[in-house]
Amino acid sequence: MKVLITGVTGFAGSHLAEHWLKNGAEVHGTIRWRSDMRNIEGILAEDCLHNCDIRDAFSVAKTIGEVKPDIIHHLAAQSFVLESWRAPAETLATNIVGTLNILEAARQHPCVVHIAGSSEEYGNAGVEQIDEDTPLEPISPYGVSKVAADMLGWQYAKSYKMPVVITRAFNHTGPRRGEVFVTSSFAKQIAEIAAGKRDPVISHGNLNAIRDWTDVRDIVRGYAYAVSAIRNNDKSSPQRFVLCSGVGRSVKSLLDNLVGISGQDIVTEQDPDRMRPSDIMSLVGNNKRAALELGWEPKIPWETTLTDLYNYWTERV
Repeated sequence: MKVLITGVTGFAGSHLAEHWLKNGAEVHGTIRWRSDMRNIEGILAEDCLHNCDIRDAFSVAKTIGEVKPDIIHHLAAQSFVLESWRAPAETLATNIVGTLNILEAARQHPCVVHIAGSSEEYGNAGVEQIDEDTPLEPISPYGVSKVAADMLGWQYAKSYKMPVVITRAFNHTGPRRGEVFVTSSFAKQIAEIAAGKRDPVISHGNLNAIRDWTDVRDIVRGYAYAVSAIRNNDKSSPQRFVLCSGVGRSVKSLLDNLVGISGQDIVTEQDPDRMRPSDIMSLVGNNKRAALELGWEPKIPWETTLTDLYNYWTERV
C-alpha cells in the first residue's frame, strides 16, 4: 500500500509517517523548499520526499501522478489559529485552494482521500460535547478555511463518487509540537527556566479556555483507522469522524501540570500578543462514532503525553 502525506514535515505528518511505516506501507510526503526537515530526519528517505506547493494545481497533479498513491492524507495547511487573524488571505488560499487542488488531482488518479479538519470548525458551539452533527459556527479565519475544505471534500465525494473521509480532530499535542502552540510554548519556556536560560516567569494568553487534548500519536492512529475503514469497505460516500479524548481541561490546568512535572517554582504573566481577537471558551468533543465505527479511542495517558512533551523540549534547550 502506498501512502502520500501532504505536510509530512509537520507535527502530525511526521508521526503519521512513522505510524504507516511501522504498519508496512510505502510512505511518501510533500515538502517545500523552505520546509523544516528536522521532524522527519531518519524517518523518510530523500527519494520519498516530493517538492510540491499545494496552492499550485500543476505541482499537485504532477506529484500525485508520479506517486500514484492508494491513500492521500491531506494535512498541509496554515494551522496556527492566531496567525490566521494576522494573515487571513494566506490562510484561506492555502487551506481552501490547496484542498481543491488535491481533490482535483485525486479525481484523475483514484485513491482514498483523507481531509484533516479541525475542532475550530465548530466555534462557540454552545454544547457540552461536540459530535459530527453539531452545527458549524467558526469564529476565526482558520476555522472558516477548514469548514470550506471540509465541504469541498463532501462535494467531491457526492459529485464524483470519490472515497473521501473527513476527520475533525480536537487539540492534540506531544513531541515535535511547534513552539507557537500553547502546550509547546509552556513546555519550552519551563524547560528554559529549568536550564537557567530565562527568568522563572511564564508568558501566556487566555488561561480560562477549556480544550480537549489528545496525544498526537493517538490522533494519527485515528487518521489511519479512518482511511482503512473506507478503503476496506469500498465506501464511495463521504464519512466524517470526530477524534478527541472527550475530556475538557483548562489551559491553566495544562500549565499547572507542566510546572508540576518540571518541579520548578514559576510565576505567570499575561502577554497581550498571545490573546486572540475572539476566542472559543470551551471545545470538548464526543468520540462515540469513531469508537463504534472505527474501533478507535485514545490510549496514551495525559500524564505520559505531557512528560514526553516536556522531555522533548528539555533535550532541545
